[in-house]
Amino acid sequence: MMGSQIVRIVVRGKLGPDLVAALDGFEVEPAPDRCTSIRGPVPDQARLIGLLEMFDELHIEVVSVNPVVGPIA
Repeated sequence: MMGSQIVRIVVRGKLGPDLVAALDGFEVEPAPDRCTSIRGPVPDQARLIGLLEMFDELHIEVVSVNPVVGPIA
């Protein structure tokens, strides 16, 4: 079981303003190859799964999910 950590999720494409607003507490910025990087705190595995399910329901392709080592800048 994972504890609270910072994760970076990379998704294919650009996110619209409504979805960016829904990701309050996360940094959302363009990434290479027409992707978007979403970085922020995930308190537990249930929250991470919830985020991934939301992207799936919106037909947004998740490219990668990785823990962020070190401070969020």
